[in-house]
Amino acid sequence: MRSSTPHSLYIGLMSGTSMDGVDAVLVDLSAGFVPAAEHHVPYPPELKRILLGLNTPGANELHVSALAANEVARLYAQAVNALLVHQCLQARDIVAVGAHGQTVRHQPGPAGVVGYTTQLLNAALLCELTGIDVVYDFRARDVAAQGQGAPLVPAFHDALFAQHEASVAVLNWGGISNLSWLPPLSLGSERVVLGFDCGPANVLLDAWCEEHTGLPFDRDGLWAAQGQIHPGLLETLLAEPYFQRSPPKSTGRDLFHRAWLHAQLEHCFGAHPRTPGPSAPDVQATLMELTARTSLDAVRSQSHSNVAAKNLIVCGGGANNTALMKRLSALCEADPLLAHTQVSTSAQWGLGVHVIEALAFAWLAYRRVRGECANAPSVTGARGYRVLGAWVKA
Repeated sequence: MRSSTPHSLYIGLMSGTSMDGVDAVLVDLSAGFVPAAEHHVPYPPELKRILLGLNTPGANELHVSALAANEVARLYAQAVNALLVHQCLQARDIVAVGAHGQTVRHQPGPAGVVGYTTQLLNAALLCELTGIDVVYDFRARDVAAQGQGAPLVPAFHDALFAQHEASVAVLNWGGISNLSWLPPLSLGSERVVLGFDCGPANVLLDAWCEEHTGLPFDRDGLWAAQGQIHPGLLETLLAEPYFQRSPPKSTGRDLFHRAWLHAQLEHCFGAHPRTPGPSAPDVQATLMELTARTSLDAVRSQSHSNVAAKNLIVCGGGANNTALMKRLSALCEADPLLAHTQVSTSAQWGLGVHVIEALAFAWLAYRRVRGECANAPSVTGARGYRVLGAWVKA
């Protein structure tokens, strides 16, 4: 690693809506976007419980959230230091760490109204524990400019996956599903990168699986495969107004959470149904169909003038769900507009499905250090391009 170009090494840190832990990547941005090293630190169960609790109002929130932000910083530092040790590097070798923080509230407000978004992280503590500059709080500036503050990854997806003559769609299946629509580079100044949050990806699947099996996720969708899609429940879930909203739009656990799911089940079957409702695997199968359907609908909605994406690239933890990937592919094949769209994972393009978002935050830190704008107003609805991120210097 010491042969890398000076001032080119960055570390990206991501802890997403799934709250399974911290993904960390080391990347030499003078040599492209392929990580030189990566590391994962799982969240301790107690921290995950606390963070999940902070997604809804509770007692003594300021105190609890401040202590949780400290713990997130310590886990981030653990991930950073593991990368340094693995690559025989010193803190002085890294230009900056790009750290997302843990989202616990996301309320950007309706169009034209400034809301807020909260990612827990004590960035000053992370700087102290690593000795490296930390760039963080990337979403706030876009929200201040009346944007959604999310998703931020479409601009990075564009740098990573855009093709000269064909449109590309990128689906990120984390806790929440988001879409990036990348027009052909050949359009030049007429190109408009688009993107938005589609709805739940793993957030409901994981919650239901843990509630009924004790496991944190449904590996390869095998448990869902034991059930059948319940048409009535699927119709009820798809009636959620968020799915009908036009972009720009973003969402998270503020809307899609365990209580939301139980409310939909009660609406569909009643609090005390006289006849048995769907089995737990049936609900899981229906939730998987919800993710596949809303993702496909999002891709279809951006296929302008009957021009479909040549490639649909899926990343995030949901890309490892074999059954979900097969269902998405089947839905594409059955759709006249998307029948020739090639569905693949980012791993088939040389980048692991878990590293894309962490890489994005390394890139966002790079843009901040250089004083370059990194949001996409066409995605977030912000009033213009903005330099994103606060900066703590070591």
